[in-house]
Amino acid sequence: MNSFDSLLGGFATVLSPENLLFALIGVTLGTLVGVLPGIGPAVTIALLLPVTYNFEDPIPAIIMFAGIYYGAMYGGSTTAILLNTPGESASVATALEGHEMARRGHARAALATAAIGSFVAAVISTTLLAFVAEPMAAIAVTFRATDYFALMVLALVTVTALVGNSLVRGLLSLLLGIMIGFVGLDAVSGQSRFTFGSISLFNGIDEVLLIIGLFAIGETLYVLVRGRTRPGHVTPLGPGHGRGQFMSMNRDQWRRSWAPWLRGAGVGFPFGVLPSGGAELPTFLSYSYEKHRSKGREEFGKGAIEGVAGPEAANNASFSGVLVPLLTLGLPTSATAAVMLVAFQIFNIKPGPQLLETSPDLVWALIASLFVGNLALLAINLPLIRLWVKVLQIPRPVLYAGILVFAGLGIYSVSGSVSDILIAYGVGVVGFLMRQLDFPIAPAILGAILGPELENQFRRSLNISNGDLTVFVDRPLSATILAIAVLALVLPYVPKIVARLRGKPVETAGKLAFADED
Repeated sequence: MNSFDSLLGGFATVLSPENLLFALIGVTLGTLVGVLPGIGPAVTIALLLPVTYNFEDPIPAIIMFAGIYYGAMYGGSTTAILLNTPGESASVATALEGHEMARRGHARAALATAAIGSFVAAVISTTLLAFVAEPMAAIAVTFRATDYFALMVLALVTVTALVGNSLVRGLLSLLLGIMIGFVGLDAVSGQSRFTFGSISLFNGIDEVLLIIGLFAIGETLYVLVRGRTRPGHVTPLGPGHGRGQFMSMNRDQWRRSWAPWLRGAGVGFPFGVLPSGGAELPTFLSYSYEKHRSKGREEFGKGAIEGVAGPEAANNASFSGVLVPLLTLGLPTSATAAVMLVAFQIFNIKPGPQLLETSPDLVWALIASLFVGNLALLAINLPLIRLWVKVLQIPRPVLYAGILVFAGLGIYSVSGSVSDILIAYGVGVVGFLMRQLDFPIAPAILGAILGPELENQFRRSLNISNGDLTVFVDRPLSATILAIAVLALVLPYVPKIVARLRGKPVETAGKLAFADED
C-alpha cells in the first residue's frame, strides 16, 4: 500500500464521529491556551496526560494532543498581535510587526494573514510529512545502536545550545534532567541510583509527574511570583467588513502575503525535522529573510504584513516537521514533542522505525487529523476572533489557581497517592527555581526522557564492541552525527570569537549567539 492509499485510510479513521470530536476538542482547546499568555501546549498536554489513562484506544488521545499542539500555534498569534504578549515563544517574531499593524488599525488584516498563512503552511508541511514518513522509517530501520546514540546526543546538544540565553545553564539543565531520568533501579545491575534510600523512588520518577511538575506547577508558580496576573491592554480590532475577517485583507495585502506564506513553509518544515529546539529559530529566520528582501523594507518595525505572514507560516510548518523524527525515530526535537512522546508511552507505544508497521492506523489517522484539524482551525479563527479577545480578559489569579488544583487532582485520580502529589509539587518548586534563575526547562525534560534510552544505546554499543569506545566513530554515519553535535556546541560562541577578532564589543556577539558570558 502506498502513502496515498494509507492516507485515505487515515481519513476514514479520523472522520469517525468519536475521532472527529476529539480532533475538534484538541484544536479548540489549543487555540484557547495559545491565546492565554503563559499557558502553552506543553502545559496543557501535561495537565491532560492523566486523563489518557481512561482511554482504551490511543488514537483519540493522540489526535487531541496533536490538535492542542498546532492549535496553540494559531492562538499564540492572537495574543502577540492584540496584546503584544506572545502566548508562545514562537510567536515573538509575529509580535514585532503584528502589534504595530494593530496599533495602526490593521489588526484584522494581521490576524487574517496569520490564520490563513498558518493554514497554507500546515497543508504544505503535512503533505510533505505524509510522503516523507515511510522513506524516513525505511532508512531508520538500518540504524544501529551507535547511530541512535549519536542521534540522541545530537538532539540533546542542539536543543540545549539553541534554547535559552546561556549555553552553560542549558547544559546544567540537561545534566539535571539526565540525573532525574536515572533515578530508580539500574535495569542491568539492579543497583539503586539517586533514590536516597526511599523505596517509593525505586521505580523512578514517573514522567507524567515530572512533566506536570516542571511545566504546569513550576510555570504557574513563576508567573504568580513575578506578578503577571493582570490582563494587559488589548488593542481594539477596529472596523471590520460585513462578510467577516476574511475580507479584512485588501488586494495589496494578499499580494504581499502569499509568497511569505510559501517561503515560511519552506523554512519551517526542515527546521522542525532537525533538532533545532522548536519553532523559534525558523520564525526568526523567516522574519529576517522577509525583512531583507522586502521592497518595503522601511515599513518593517512599523507594521509590515510580510513580517507576520512569513513567521506564522514557518511556525506552523515546523510542527509537521517535528513529527517526522518523533514518529520515525522516537526522537522529540522540542519540549512539547517530548510530552507527546510520553503520551505514546502511556499506551505502551514506542515511536520509531517499526511504528508504521506495528501501528499504521494510529500514524495515518494522526497525519489525516492534521488536515482536518487545520481546516477546522481556519473556520474557528476567522469568525470567532471576538470570542478569543474576550478570553484575554479572564482574571489571571483564577486561571492559575485552577491550573494548580487541576494538576493535583489529575495526579491523584491516576495514582491515588498523596506522595505522588508531593513529588510533583517538589519538582514544580525545582522548575520554579530554574525559571527564576533563567535555566531553560526544555533540556531538563528532554534529558529526563531520553537519558535512560541514551544509556541503553550506549551500553548496547559497548557490548557489541567489547568495551571499545572507538565503535562510536568507526561507522561513518555515527561519526558524522557526533561531529555535527560538537559543532552545535561550538556554534553559539562563533559570533563572540568573530567579534573579538574584529575588535567589536563582545556583548553584541553574545546576543547573536543566544549565549551569555557564562
